[in-house]
Amino acid sequence: MAYPTSPAPRICPACDGFASVAITLGGRDVRGHLRTITAHCPVCHGTGIARTRRNWEGARA
Repeated sequence: MAYPTSPAPRICPACDGFASVAITLGGRDVRGHLRTITAHCPVCHGTGIARTRRNWEGARA
């Protein structure tokens, strides 16, 4: 028996699913580790999935 599947989540068009990145600041700290900061996509807020808007005005119950 075939089971209904949920639709695939929409990938964010701004970041193409790569929602968080680590950016090096250059140089290393005292222990030899790279200094990095994390930047998140401003559109999807770091989730990688874009929300879809649904128009419920014409929907039938």
